Amino acid sequence: MKVLIVEDESMAAKRLSALLKKMEPTVEILDQLDSVKTAVKWLKVNESDLLFFDIQLADGLSFEILNQVSVKAPIIFTTAFDEYAIRAFKVNSIDYLLKPIDPKELEMALAKFHKNFEDKSPVVPNMHMLQEAMKMLSRQYKERFVVKVGEHIHTLAVKDTAYFFSQEKATYLVTEGGKRYIIDFTLEEVEGLVDPDEFFRISRKYLVSMRAIKDIITYSNSRLRIMLRQADDMDAIVSRERVQDFKKWLDR
Repeated sequence: MKVLIVEDESMAAKRLSALLKKMEPTVEILDQLDSVKTAVKWLKVNESDLLFFDIQLADGLSFEILNQVSVKAPIIFTTAFDEYAIRAFKVNSIDYLLKPIDPKELEMALAKFHKNFEDKSPVVPNMHMLQEAMKMLSRQYKERFVVKVGEHIHTLAVKDTAYFFSQEKATYLVTEGGKRYIIDFTLEEVEGLVDPDEFFRISRKYLVSMRAIKDIITYSNSRLRIMLRQADDMDAIVSRERVQDFKKWLDR
């Protein structure tokens, strides 16, 4: 059995290789690669009987390999993601192993390979399912922020956040209940951490959720004024250059 391992954590790759050699003494590890780019290059000119792909690589998701090169061998994905998230794309030839890899789980995956795929026609991955998996795993947004209140540490869920704003070099999180907390991020950093489907940067000062918008009023110079729940501020203005994108965000 000839195997290719695509894994960007060297220790994880070495452990998988050692487990394979222990379970399958005649196994031949053709190569150990650590990126989408190197895997695509290798697969364009080489073949193997079985592939092990870590889902998240340094330069992207391993699913991208399948979009760039024809893969004929069955694949076993390895991942640190929760089992329930992975079930969404466990189909056909594709199996998965949660890291750290359990030897018994690896043994079962190899048994499945020998039973269903060894010495049989090339397999064809379900590309629709892989595309859905890519959407699921391509970006993991922040779910909570840690704040300090006096001598106490609290966590605040992003789903319960109305908006973020900056003032005098500080960034504030405002809950749907109207409470304000200083967080250790700039507004630019927060914008990159939260789901853009849920939050929109209307100006340099405000990053608002759909839930926080109470009213939208036309304003001078083709701008929009946003009336925010739990806020009496009158300067929540959608800047002119962001108005069109803001309207698209509202109408998604």
